[in-house]
Amino acid sequence: MADKEENIKKKDQPNLEQNKKEEPMSVMGKSIVTGFAGGVFWSAIAYLAYILNFTEISPNLILQPFTLGDWKDGVLGNIISIIIIGLISVGAALVYYAILKRFDGMWLGILYGGALWGLVFFILNPIFPNVETVFELSRATIVTTLCLYILYGVFIGYSISFDYKEFNTKLES
Repeated sequence: MADKEENIKKKDQPNLEQNKKEEPMSVMGKSIVTGFAGGVFWSAIAYLAYILNFTEISPNLILQPFTLGDWKDGVLGNIISIIIIGLISVGAALVYYAILKRFDGMWLGILYGGALWGLVFFILNPIFPNVETVFELSRATIVTTLCLYILYGVFIGYSISFDYKEFNTKLES
């Protein structure tokens, strides 16, 4: 009986740590986490595709414009590149959040991923000295990288749109 009374007293005290509720993460916060996780995950998959010879391009492409030493061409360079791509991916996720968060569906994510692929391989291609133009790349590299970018776009699109809709549904109820 005394234990029940103590538990009731503890529940009535909002200052106790056990009675505090954790604030949910904002949609923007979730978008940042989604962007980083998506960038790291999909660039790690791209590194695996490079190891398995599905593509000629590895994630360390991001380090190629800089003269950093031979380590950038090895495993360490790829791991650091994967983390850097994760950080850059936060920006891509925030762009999606700012412009396209209200839209549902897979097609918008596919278009977003395709647009990012076009940005990297057509517009930013001159920045990367070791990468041939799209017309000189092998068919396997083009198909593999395009598919990875599309999957990344769908991942980002679905995740951010879902979080946005779920957050707004909770606010309405």
